[in-house]
Amino acid sequence: MVLCVRQDLGMGKGKVAAQCSHATLGAYKQAKKHYPSYLELWESHGQAKVVLKISDKSEMFKLANKAESLRIPYYIVYDAGRTQIKSGECTVIAIGPAPVISINQVTDHLKLL
Repeated sequence: MVLCVRQDLGMGKGKVAAQCSHATLGAYKQAKKHYPSYLELWESHGQAKVVLKISDKSEMFKLANKAESLRIPYYIVYDAGRTQIKSGECTVIAIGPAPVISINQVTDHLKLL
């Protein structure tokens, strides 16, 4: 699973951690319901999570569209607006769990956070 964090929002470290946690849980629930074989594989191989940088909302939705076209699960976090970010703003996209080779087709151009 990869977690792609928007850099244009200027989120603090704690906010990024919280948003990544929401993304991980959301992706897990999606996979459990729609991609149980991917989830089982991910769980049996250590539940790897890699955090990457994305520039903005536009890039996030390009990743979502690419993941969807490849039938890879993804989950977008929309902030509740209680602290640093306005309500309804997308902050993080989780891609996966899925085979690494599939995820790399979507995210191999991104840099580590």
